[in-house]
Formats: sequence, C-alpha cells, structure tokens
Amino acid sequence: MKAASSARKSSANRPRFPLAIVLALGSLATSVQAQSLVELYEAARGFDATYLAARSQYDASLAQAAQARAGLLPQAGLAAAASWARREVNNGGFGGTNDSQSTTLSASQPLYRPVNRLTNDQATLTMDIAKARLTLAEQDLIVRTSQAYFDVLAAQDTLAFVRAQKTAVAEQLAAAKRNFEVGTTTITDSREAQAQFDLVLAREIAAENDLRVKQLALDQLVGRTSVAPRPLAAPVALPELLPADPQAWVDRNVGTHPTILQATRNLEIAQLETSKAEAGHKPTLDLVGQYQVARGPSTTLPTAGNVRTNTASVGVQFNLPLFAGFAVQNRIKETLALQEKARSDLEAARRGVDLSTRSAYLGVVSGQGQVRALQAAEASSQSALDANRLGYQVGVRINIDVLNAQSQLFQTKRDLAQARYNVLLSSLRLRQASGALLPEDLLPIDALLVK
Repeated sequence: MKAASSARKSSANRPRFPLAIVLALGSLATSVQAQSLVELYEAARGFDATYLAARSQYDASLAQAAQARAGLLPQAGLAAAASWARREVNNGGFGGTNDSQSTTLSASQPLYRPVNRLTNDQATLTMDIAKARLTLAEQDLIVRTSQAYFDVLAAQDTLAFVRAQKTAVAEQLAAAKRNFEVGTTTITDSREAQAQFDLVLAREIAAENDLRVKQLALDQLVGRTSVAPRPLAAPVALPELLPADPQAWVDRNVGTHPTILQATRNLEIAQLETSKAEAGHKPTLDLVGQYQVARGPSTTLPTAGNVRTNTASVGVQFNLPLFAGFAVQNRIKETLALQEKARSDLEAARRGVDLSTRSAYLGVVSGQGQVRALQAAEASSQSALDANRLGYQVGVRINIDVLNAQSQLFQTKRDLAQARYNVLLSSLRLRQASGALLPEDLLPIDALLVK
C-alpha cells in the first residue's frame, strides 16, 4: 500500500516537470542567436518607414527654415539682351541695319526690412518645432518596438503554458482511462478529461497562430526575418518606480517636453506674425547697385556706327506704403485671433501632458500591484492543484476538480507573465508621457533579459 501510495504521489507530481522543461528549452532556444531589445530598436531605427519619413520631414523642415535667411542677405542678378533692327526710307530706299547688345549686373542689400527680419526669427523657432516632432517620432518608435518585442515574448509564453497544460491534461486523461479500465472510476472522469484535452488542443492552435502574427509584426518593424527576442531572466525583479510621485513626473520636463515645446514655439511664431502684420505700415530701405555694358548705334552721331557704353550706379531705395485698402488693419486682427488660438493650444497641450502623465503613472502602479497579486495567486493555485491531486487520489475529489485546478494554474502563470511585460511597457509609456523617454531607457530592461 505504501508503494502504491508513493507511486500515486509521484504520478500526481509528474505534470509539474513538463512546464519547467518546456520553458527551459524555450529559453535555451531563444538565447541562441537571440536579439536584445536595444539591438532590435537600432534595427528598427534604420528600417521603420514611419520613423524614416519623420526623419526626412525633419531634414526638409531645416532646409525650409534656412530659406528665410535669404531675405536678409544680398541679392544679385545678371541680365543680357540683344536686338536687331532694319531701317527703310519712305521712297523704298534702304536706310540700313543696326544691332545692339547689353549686359547688366545688379545687386541689392536690404538695409531695413522688418518683415524679413521677423520671418527669419520665425524660421529659427520652426527649427525647434521640427526637432520636437522628430523627438516624438523617436519616442514613438521606442514604444512600438518594445510593444512588438514583448508581444512576441507573451505569445511564446502563452504557447509554452498551453503545451505544458496539454501534457498535464494528457497524463490526467491517461490516468482516468486506466482507472476506468480497472473499475476504480466512472466513465465520466475519462470523458471530462477528454473534453479538457480537446479544448487545450484548440487553445494551442490559436496560440500558435497568434505567435506567428506577433512574429511577423516584429520582423516587419525591424526589417529582419525570424527575429528571436531574448526572454526575461528568472527570477524576474522588476525595477522600482522612481520618483514615486506623479507630480514629480509631471514637473520633470515641463520646459522641454516636445509637445509643450511645439505649442510654445507656435505661440511665439503667432506673436511674431502679429508683429509682421503691424510692420505693413513701416518703410523699407535697400542698398542697390548696377553695372551695365551696352553696345548700340550712337544717338548723337548717326554716322558714327555702334558705340560701347559702360554705366555704373550705386544708391539707396526707399519705399513707404501709404494706403493698402485696410488690408494691414484686417491682417492685424487676423493674427491677433490666431495668437489667442495658439495660446489656448498651449494650455491644452499642458493639460494633456498632465493628464497623460498621471494616467501613465497610475498604469505603472496598478501593473505592479497586479504582479504582486498574481504572484500570490500563482502560489495559491499551485497549492490548490496539489490539494486537488491528493484529494483525487484518496477519493474526495473528482477528475474535473484536478483539471480545473490545472487550468487555473496555467492561466495564472500566463497572466503573471503578461503583467510583467505590461509593467515594463507602462514604465516606458510613463517616460514618453512625461517627455523624458530616451533610447538609454531601454538599457535597464535589457539587463533583465537572458544573456
């Protein structure tokens, strides 16, 4: 009897090992030629079409901003002309022909053009906006790469847990069939185990397909095939959330937050646009110069033929607008309204950053709480499974109780793995919401992965 009892206990404990073996083999397989999160981010940075488009837009914005400086620099031009003429007298006689050529080099330098100066100041602010947009694109790429990375790991975990559950249910099914054959249990136990086994097979098919889809998404993001992300090393020690105060995260990058910086620069540009509209009443003053070489018939001595004339001039050109049909006044009203709009947009940006940062902070705190709760639930589910196995052996529990306990345990393990990934992603999103996310923030996560 002791030997039989010992054999039953050994059989009852047997389903624990396939899960450990599957996870160990999975970790070993993925660690060989596997890529870290930082490595895949660098690959995505050179391949992702969305980020590359943002990079090209940044370069174009810089070139566009540099064009505004042309209004403050000298302008020069070269012009040439040639003509040919035939002259006939009234009585049909031939009066002769002549031709003329001229080449003119002209140049001008703005001395006082307030609109041009203000346009150049706006262009300088536009460069800050372009940089902020590129920063947002980089932060978005970090989050998207991390999301795709952990999606693959979560899909791998789900498949591993489902396969381990299938092994455990298969053993429980085999035991139920043996017990029915010897007459110690009813056919109900065998049929319940068979139903649970068929359900696990369906879950396995779904998990395999989900893994393929997640793998394709990651491959497309980084421009590689069959990417193998490194899993989290066991035991997992998630980093603490510092500072542990949402207001500190909100105030962390108020002046340099890309979203707030864009709105601030837009307000400053709107203010300069109002100054440009007011400058519509102001005069302009330019330094102009010209040098012309002309060859043509003489106007004083018709018989002298073609002569060459060199002309040089230097001076200043003054222009004062007097009346433009109230266009300037109405333009000022328009820019003042747009200035108020930009001010409201800035306030909306600040409120949006405050809300998103606090929400992201609560997401991290909630995720950490879920991890702790699921860790306790995992231990409780394991104890419940052990108790149900023992109860099944002594006859106080039926087969479906053991199957349900197994399903609960594997579900808890899967939820725990997903919760850990969510905490890491939420920490990145918190930094993104506060405007402080950098590629270096991926290094602490890389340190948690299998080497």
